[in-house]
Amino acid sequence: MSGRQLLIFALGGCNEIGKNMYVLQYGDDIIIIDAGGKFPDETLMGIDLIIPDITYLEENADKVKALLVTHGHEDHIGGVPYLLKRLNVPVYATNFTLGLIELKLEEHKLRRETTLIPIDSRSSMDFGEIRTSFFRVSHSIPDCLGIVFETPEGTVVHTGDFKFDLTPLNNQKADIHRMAEIGKKGVLALLSESTNAERTGLSPSEQIVSSHMDEAFMKADGKIFVSTFASNVNRVQQVVHAAMKTNRKLALLGRSMINVVGVALERGYLSVPEGMIIDHRDIDTFQSEKVAILCTGSQGEQMAALGRLSSGQFRDVTIDPGDTVILAASPIPGNEKDVSRIIDNLFTIGAHVIYGTGSSTGMHVSGHGYQEDLKLMLTLMNPKYFIPIHGETRMLHHHRMLAESVGVEPGNTFIIKNGDVVDIEHGEALQTRSIPAGDTYVDGISVGDVGNVVLRDRRLLSEDGILVIVLTLSKHDQRLLSGPDTITRGFVYVKDSEGLINKINNIVRDALDELPPGQLQWKVIKQSIMKSVGQYLFKQTKRKPMIIPIIIEV
Repeated sequence: MSGRQLLIFALGGCNEIGKNMYVLQYGDDIIIIDAGGKFPDETLMGIDLIIPDITYLEENADKVKALLVTHGHEDHIGGVPYLLKRLNVPVYATNFTLGLIELKLEEHKLRRETTLIPIDSRSSMDFGEIRTSFFRVSHSIPDCLGIVFETPEGTVVHTGDFKFDLTPLNNQKADIHRMAEIGKKGVLALLSESTNAERTGLSPSEQIVSSHMDEAFMKADGKIFVSTFASNVNRVQQVVHAAMKTNRKLALLGRSMINVVGVALERGYLSVPEGMIIDHRDIDTFQSEKVAILCTGSQGEQMAALGRLSSGQFRDVTIDPGDTVILAASPIPGNEKDVSRIIDNLFTIGAHVIYGTGSSTGMHVSGHGYQEDLKLMLTLMNPKYFIPIHGETRMLHHHRMLAESVGVEPGNTFIIKNGDVVDIEHGEALQTRSIPAGDTYVDGISVGDVGNVVLRDRRLLSEDGILVIVLTLSKHDQRLLSGPDTITRGFVYVKDSEGLINKINNIVRDALDELPPGQLQWKVIKQSIMKSVGQYLFKQTKRKPMIIPIIIEV
């Protein structure tokens, strides 16, 4: 790509919820907005994290000027270390967000090599011909920003994640006056999040949760467990206040909960009375009605604190019959089954479980704006062009309809997929081309080397198991000296299937005998064994285990 046109595209975050990464380019200046990660579903076996494919950015590394981070949620910062390992660019973020990013960089041993620059809603800077400034928005985590890009083509606004909470718990109100000023000056294109574009009305205030949390604490007899996103500092503060009112000590479970609370305390975003926080190993030294526990695992993660507690596998801490468990978060789409499993386990234990969102329990309100919030943002910005982002396909289409209802011209909304490029030149926008975009899988310390073939093999192993056939051949004349020996895992139980195993061994011998003497090369032998055994097993069992012949020459 070249020329002086303005380019806008997403490498993550469109047609999906998670791994947000958006890119704005004018000429030789590229700015990245957010670098998120996304947790895999059960089909991506062994994968730890999904991050955006940054091939285009690597190919244009000399043009990338900065990474701007709107806020500190995992779907906006989870991919930061992996991006910086391949593109060492300065990172601009607010005080709290930088604290969370620093935790990740220290874990990846990147802190000393990375330039971190603190910003706030009053900051501004120039990146070549792009002038950048910010405005404050409300969300479910402190220090959230929207971003304004003033380019030679016009002004582009990225909202970040937002809602209009007029009574936020942390008093970080959305800067509506600043938004109105930006809109009054003229906005060429608006990129606005779409997570709750299907939900009518206004997103409720965080203040609603406080009274319900206090009431639940006052009614509880035993220990109280509250599971929420570690980054939801407002919710953590509400738990602290409820614990204060009921004279309870507070323990923290889960590495991310301990880390985030530490950052929030250190940077002044959380107020906790001295002596309230106790080590989880000391819980049993207090009466049950004098203890509350904050833990991770609200999304049903099996190995997170709540998941281990629900199965009785958390050392030193147990949920007992009569204890109260509060799930103060709503399941991210796709996690409902895992959350339900944990709730069932908790009921089996005999716990009093409070779960559900909105008016059903009052224990959680969304940090993302509903339809009226989204319409208000559109009205304040009054853009010529609109690009709904951060949402699945149906959400983007609902957001488009909202935009048209408040005055955006039909045809001026671009519903893009990851990689689709919106070109703006001479004030006119078109979407006619795409760049490479997709998922990069993180598996342990490996990034990007697990592809579709590896995942296919993992699925095959999980479904039908594996069959290893070992045979020893003469190096001189390729005669069978010993074996075949068949080893199976996840296919059949050997002691109950001796007849089947013997038949497999006979088929292998027959396959070898049928090969012409001049064709006894390893590749030919292996293919013959796999074909013969595979056909027999499917005929007998209707299953297709992975078959791996191992040939030893002596």
